Amino acid sequence: MSYDTIGYEVCEPGIGVLSLNRPEKYNAVNQHMMMELERFWSDRENDADTRVIILKGNGEKGFCAGLDMTEAMEIRHGMNAHQFYHAQARMAKLMLKMRQAQQIIVCIVHGAAAGIGFSFALSSDIRVISTDARFSAAYINIGFGGADMACSYFLPRMIGAGRAYEFMLTGNFMSSAEASALGFVSRVVERDMLMGTALELARNMNGKNPAGLRLTKEAININLDICGLEQALGVENRNQALIYAELFKDHS
Repeated sequence: MSYDTIGYEVCEPGIGVLSLNRPEKYNAVNQHMMMELERFWSDRENDADTRVIILKGNGEKGFCAGLDMTEAMEIRHGMNAHQFYHAQARMAKLMLKMRQAQQIIVCIVHGAAAGIGFSFALSSDIRVISTDARFSAAYINIGFGGADMACSYFLPRMIGAGRAYEFMLTGNFMSSAEASALGFVSRVVERDMLMGTALELARNMNGKNPAGLRLTKEAININLDICGLEQALGVENRNQALIYAELFKDHS
């Protein structure tokens, strides 16, 4: 399937590479890209052959500058609050689609990941970044609230509420060193090592039981919201039993 604002290729069996492809615009998300990403993640729901997806931004400038503000201002001119809410909710569902995807998402970031670009990184499972990577909940810098596109959900859970408050209320950039120290990212490497490092991780996971990968991601998602240890153990026990049943179904 061909796209205009994104690219996708299966680089080897079980591993796909999804690229944000508006490098001349710092990979800013416009309406066309949003619709193509909606279609892409919907297609992955029935893609049992792909276990890991590497998400990257094309071009030297950086990963993603956020929303295409030129287009956004044109579209939102004259919108009432009801229309704005539905446009906002539609875009926000991209984060939900990423979390619900059966594939593991490895996000590689160089340069800036701001606004919805930051949220794409937050919504991924593993983050590998370059030494010049930086992140901003830039929503507050353009007059909106800093809690947007799942940022208020993911960031406090990943780095703790104290620092999350700071980044979301100021819109200040989180450097690669801060991201590493706060446990937000898995690896910090030079730019030319980003894809190689991501592929190393992807190949490792691609060799695992696909049900184990899928159910582990599901369990983490559930347990981020769960009330206590008993419920968490219940989810883990159920998943292990499901995997056991699959592994030994021929012996029952």
